[in-house]
Amino acid sequence: MEERYAGMCLTFASDDQNLRNEVNEAIERVNKETKITPQIWDNFEKRTMYVEFKEDVQRDCGDYFEKLLKELKIDKCENDIFTL
Repeated sequence: MEERYAGMCLTFASDDQNLRNEVNEAIERVNKETKITPQIWDNFEKRTMYVEFKEDVQRDCGDYFEKLLKELKIDKCENDIFTL
């Protein structure tokens, strides 16, 4: 979380498009459930996807991130990095 921004970066171990589609589908499900929509920055070349919130929904973003991680079945973190 930075000044007036909160974000989560997902880093992919491979260029598997099916995995990216799975992540996008999970994001859509969480968007519907929470009724909030983050900005998504997808950098295919660097194998990363960044989910970001601006100040207007910053207070709700922690719950959003927890729901997204649960939806993706990510339950642990190594060195502040979640690996898919």
